[in-house]
Amino acid sequence: MEIEEMMIRVRELDLENDTAAVEDLERRCETTASTGKMSLFTHLLGDPMCRIRHSPFFLMLVAEVGTSVEKEMVGIIRGCIKIVTCGKKLIRSSNTITTKSEDDPSDPKLNSTTPICTKLAYILGLRVSPSHRRKGIGSKLINQMEEWFIKKGAEYSYMATELDNKPSLNLFTLKSHYTKFRTPSILVRPVFAHRVKTYKDRVTIIKLAPDDAESLYRRRFSTTEFFPSDIDRVLSNKLNLGTYVAVPAGSNQAKSWPGSGEFLSDPPESWAVMSVWNSKEVFKLEIKGASVARRLAAKTTRVVDRALPWLGIPSVPEVFRPFGMVFMYGLGGEGLRAERMVKALCGHAHNMAKELRCGVVATEVASQEPLRLAVPHWDRLSCAEDVWCVKRLVEDYGDGPLGDWTKSKPGLSIFVDPREF
Repeated sequence: MEIEEMMIRVRELDLENDTAAVEDLERRCETTASTGKMSLFTHLLGDPMCRIRHSPFFLMLVAEVGTSVEKEMVGIIRGCIKIVTCGKKLIRSSNTITTKSEDDPSDPKLNSTTPICTKLAYILGLRVSPSHRRKGIGSKLINQMEEWFIKKGAEYSYMATELDNKPSLNLFTLKSHYTKFRTPSILVRPVFAHRVKTYKDRVTIIKLAPDDAESLYRRRFSTTEFFPSDIDRVLSNKLNLGTYVAVPAGSNQAKSWPGSGEFLSDPPESWAVMSVWNSKEVFKLEIKGASVARRLAAKTTRVVDRALPWLGIPSVPEVFRPFGMVFMYGLGGEGLRAERMVKALCGHAHNMAKELRCGVVATEVASQEPLRLAVPHWDRLSCAEDVWCVKRLVEDYGDGPLGDWTKSKPGLSIFVDPREF
């Protein structure tokens, strides 16, 4: 996989020999504090492929310029591939099959739904050295990565970026022909010095075994957009800290877990589920560019919170040094009190993060997610509109019952894979 045009060479990463150069390039691409603005920096803990290596298929490419004797790395890109749900088939008792974006429980003819799946590629971690931008290096890396995607049979490719990252959006939408697709919200909550309430008198939290968690997710969420077909690999990964179900205290399910099949057949009046992923072992984050006054103010909140934990005063964790994150995913639930169940699960995840000495707890949900408002978060740490752009890589595949996924309307929920956050 090499290109010699314009003295720019694109090749696969040599992990043993390229790691130091990748780290140097990441530092050069970092937005510094010289502008007076704070920026978020990611520490990859010595592994340039840490954010993709847990996916079924992954690749990292580098771009370099120079001679065979002296070379400079000027660009990098990461990509991974998996099979996900892109739609659903509604199978009716009349034996006719139609396609909708959402179930219609009021339809008496509705019998069951089955997922429509596709092979989806994901581009992340594109970086181009500041001294070599506007020279076509980013486009070259994207094109080369897309060639690998197509060879592996991927039908669609997508990327994610912040709404205000205009250079990235322009590169993908104007030059590489991606289209804006979904706008989920990233919700972030700081980890306080005190433990938060999980409403134990009203809510019981049950930890599921990986196989039981898999069964619940496949039965309940397999038709959710972006649901990974290898959910079993996600749930059994060493980074997965567990799947938890919240039910009303005193309910039959709280007294004795019946198994996911029986639980979904006869659920309590309200319930919620959530899984927790230990991102701290993959990468760490750091906020740079904060003023001395802002740092002192944050430290003061921590001192007060540690001294008087029973007051439950919100405090700002030490985010101006490298800190870890716990990621909540697979969020869902039903019932009039589902929001209360979600709040209890979020509190449980916060307390797990505190034990792990993490700085924040985060999740990503669809902009129309019914349970979104139940997730505790700080607006100033969150991203109300993350932008996902998508591209159909090949045109000769049959549209099938779904049609072109890039033109489909968003559903209420999406499933965000923790391996790619």
